[in-house]
Amino acid sequence: MRRSRTKRLFTTLLTATLALGLAACDDDGGGGDPGAGGEPGMGGTPGMGGQPGAGGEPGMGGEPGMGGAPGEFVGSEKSRVLDPQVPDADLATLVDGQRAFTASLYQVLAAGEDGNLFYSPFSIHQALAMTWAGARGDTEVQMANALHFDLDQAALHPAQNRLDLALESRADTPTESGEPLQLSIANQVWGRTGYQWLPAFLDVLAEQYGAGLREWDFVADPEGGRQRINQWVEDQTNERIKDLIPEGAIDGSTVMVLVNAIFFKASWATPFEPEQTADADFHLAGGSTVLVPTMYEGAVRAQYGAGPGWEAIALPYAGNQTSMLVVVPDDLGAFEAAFEGQTLRAIDDALGGVEAEVYLPKFSFESGFQLNDAMRALGMEDAFGGAADFSGMNGVGGLFIQAIFHKAFVAVDEEGTEAAAATAVLVGETSVPLQVDVRVDRPFLFFIRDDLTGAVLFAGRVMDPR
Repeated sequence: MRRSRTKRLFTTLLTATLALGLAACDDDGGGGDPGAGGEPGMGGTPGMGGQPGAGGEPGMGGEPGMGGAPGEFVGSEKSRVLDPQVPDADLATLVDGQRAFTASLYQVLAAGEDGNLFYSPFSIHQALAMTWAGARGDTEVQMANALHFDLDQAALHPAQNRLDLALESRADTPTESGEPLQLSIANQVWGRTGYQWLPAFLDVLAEQYGAGLREWDFVADPEGGRQRINQWVEDQTNERIKDLIPEGAIDGSTVMVLVNAIFFKASWATPFEPEQTADADFHLAGGSTVLVPTMYEGAVRAQYGAGPGWEAIALPYAGNQTSMLVVVPDDLGAFEAAFEGQTLRAIDDALGGVEAEVYLPKFSFESGFQLNDAMRALGMEDAFGGAADFSGMNGVGGLFIQAIFHKAFVAVDEEGTEAAAATAVLVGETSVPLQVDVRVDRPFLFFIRDDLTGAVLFAGRVMDPR
């Protein structure tokens, strides 16, 4: 029998992605690793800090890279395309590639992490897509392979635009709870004062990503630029992501910083009751058992499926357009070894409507990654050294990716789920319902995704909920 519900479970997903620094390099290393950055910000109430995801304004006129006051828009005069004419097949190809990237990056990250991990494949994918707009030659090919871009430049960026606009439209869907879904995506670009950019490159950023270009004198005031960009990230993520760019990461060689932020907040379609939470066994991968606070709901309308060595449940959010997919393998190591983009499709195909009795542990943790080695492992090699070709940005090349940073935070409890993620890419100059009982009582994977397109916004693994 269904119990009365007095509280809604809210999910806040926050991510910021930055492509930091286009600077000219005179060697193939480019000044080393700028550092991993600080802890993700935790302050504030989700959704209360203004209108996240408004995106960068288009350029405010003038010649690209011709100077202006600090922070002034000087980029493309083009406006964002709000009705991109993209075939459904192209959108499906983009999402399939994004899911494949989710899995391939997961395997690399999981191999280097014994414990919990959490990241936003969507944010990383989008930041590097903006960077890819300026890649040419072998660099372009390697990045496309690593990121599973199966569309060419002319088709991929409009498809990204259509996906972003589709995701943001979810906020227009009424919900039974009266709490509207919040899902917004914003992009912004900062360029070194006086640096010359190809107008065609800036046009792609403006028209397909809504990203205007602001100028900053990174030579004279790199720290001021870092603080200014970090503040923009805080504003877009309601202060959940603080100090995204670590001190010293931006220096005189930085010429461009590309930033993406995504914000998501939703209530569960069937909320958990706090008074039902109790300690329950959780079986760790090493064989030991610990007691962890575990939420309970006895009648959740959800999508459930099982396959060889796994079971999965998709818990819907209000509005039934987004969900959290929880995958519980029998043998985590074997499942992860075989995990690929088609695995997610197979799980989706196996899901069917049920009324489920759900036991889900509360958990809270954060992850941080320096992604240079991970992306190299996926085949993106030239982009990080003197062989890089980003001549599509400035017409002459001499640019390379200095570092890619990503950090993320997630917390799930009776009151809600909060998640935050940030990615920084530094580029420098070279110079009938079935009744089921789902107990999430052992290590599991989870994915926050858009149900209508299949796009994966966040992905994670819980080894120990404590």
